Amino acid sequence: MTNKRDYYDILGIQRSASEEEVRKAFRRLALEYHPDRNESADAEGRFKEINEAYQALSDPEKRAAYNRFGHAGVSANGGSRGFEGVDTFGGFGDIFDAFFGGFERRARSEPRPGRDMEAGLTIAFEEAVLGTRQEVEISRVEVCERCKGNRAEPGTAVKECPTCRGRGEVRRSQQSLFGHFVQIAACPTCAGEGRVASQPCGRCRGSGQERRTRKIPVAVPAGVEDGMRIRLDGEGEAGSPGAPAGDLFLVIHVKEHRLFRRDGEHLLFELPINFAQAALGDTVEVPTLQGKTTLTIPAGAQSGALLRIKGEGVPHLQAKGRGDLLVTLRVVTPQSLDPEARRLLEELARRLEAVDGDDGDKRWFERIKGAFSGGQP
Repeated sequence: MTNKRDYYDILGIQRSASEEEVRKAFRRLALEYHPDRNESADAEGRFKEINEAYQALSDPEKRAAYNRFGHAGVSANGGSRGFEGVDTFGGFGDIFDAFFGGFERRARSEPRPGRDMEAGLTIAFEEAVLGTRQEVEISRVEVCERCKGNRAEPGTAVKECPTCRGRGEVRRSQQSLFGHFVQIAACPTCAGEGRVASQPCGRCRGSGQERRTRKIPVAVPAGVEDGMRIRLDGEGEAGSPGAPAGDLFLVIHVKEHRLFRRDGEHLLFELPINFAQAALGDTVEVPTLQGKTTLTIPAGAQSGALLRIKGEGVPHLQAKGRGDLLVTLRVVTPQSLDPEARRLLEELARRLEAVDGDDGDKRWFERIKGAFSGGQP
């Protein structure tokens, strides 16, 4: 108890303050620190503190005990519990409406935006790289087509709610220590709308909404990757009357390609070539996602060499330009040869042995000769 602040200091009054001065101080501070009006982090704590101080000092018996014994004099009377019989932080609007006169929090329901949705969209590898237009089928809550969302049968009236008389709220009176309190709640008849249908729509049963299955067109931009999300504004579920619909988020799933792999903005392709092409060089056609293009293989190319074809990769998703096609050479060793091909290859091996060259090249052709002569490479 010793760490509590003095109640007079909390309210900013003298010990000789009158009951009216206590009341005015409480009104001023409570309005300042009311959590519905003050968004600072300590507002709720200060409001509790102000309530506790007022409860003690507004009651003559509690105030006398506090003046004589301090906090110990009022703890037995529940000085730290806030307003007796009232849920202090469950009904700020009700307390202020009765106690401060005129301040109230309306209970009329506010328009609620529609719920966001998420769906998956599977596309081909080429479509992810080059872009595509697709349709995705979803089931969502929409505005009822029959009543257009007003919940009444076409041709029938939407009238003022007889329970709340169009206010969207009902009030219940309660007598407490501090006088007459009014509790405000959303009207149970119209759910806070203030209006009811004289004859509810038979299609949506008066809800104003219905579930429908739709095919939504989707423009998938070039360059998307597996796992990316595309947002479609307003294609989620319908909101309450007067509120916008939610959004639809599409998660992109990209199929694998039989020839290409992707590395960011670049496409990867492995090109098999034979010994002659590797040794002599060649100009060959290679596939791209948009047709074919030519590639020059330099003489003496090694297996694993990487060649680049500019501008045949993935378009940049949010900028101009595109990546490259990266071609990895793979020298293929034939598994069988006809007699003439074997003879020519053996002759080539003998000629290379007679030419001064790199020892590594000699060892390479020795392995070739061994492989096609039945020996061990």
